[in-house]
Amino acid sequence: MRLSLIGPGDIEFHYQNLLGIPKKQFESELEKIAKALVDSNVEIEFLPDRGVSLEIAKLYKQKHGKRVIGAIPKSDKTFGIEHLKEHIEAKVNGKPLFDETVDTENWFKHDLIKGLLGEATLYLGSSPGTNGELNYAVYLYKLMTGNKKGIEIAGKYIHPEIRAGKDYTIFVYSPFLIGGILKKEDEEYIRKFNINLIYIKNPEQLKEELKKFKNN
Repeated sequence: MRLSLIGPGDIEFHYQNLLGIPKKQFESELEKIAKALVDSNVEIEFLPDRGVSLEIAKLYKQKHGKRVIGAIPKSDKTFGIEHLKEHIEAKVNGKPLFDETVDTENWFKHDLIKGLLGEATLYLGSSPGTNGELNYAVYLYKLMTGNKKGIEIAGKYIHPEIRAGKDYTIFVYSPFLIGGILKKEDEEYIRKFNINLIYIKNPEQLKEELKKFKNN
């Protein structure tokens, strides 16, 4: 099973300033999340940029996680990917962080498909970029499943790495979200398009829910 990670890039601003989570407490939480992912034997996918997903991936790799996949808009001609280079080349314990990278073509397509590159998505907090990835995943899933009149297209024709299928699930990590839940409108649209929405309160529940998902 591949789990797509999406979350804020500016850790200090989001988690310490906005959410008020002490740095040591936050780091401890990331350790526990990474361990839950390793124990669940899932592979993880994320954009190699600074932020919460990168930090979890490093911890996951340190704990001998199954597989780390980088989703990179390698063909982009507008913004380029030079700012990602240090993260793409990152090493953990002397070994490359990434086991594999996939080309999401350009930044515009990347944002559209990012949340659908796993069978499920782990949403790690609200930010403009993260919310864009979440909302576009929901909308594109709507098109993939025939919920827009006149349009139905299989994910493989949009991008060969799209994994989201009939059991596509969005796991929302509540401690990393002000108020702990999404806006009501977002919840209703997610459910309207037959996407499973599960709120996660702690790493132990994350592990339990991933086990259930894999056993479906």
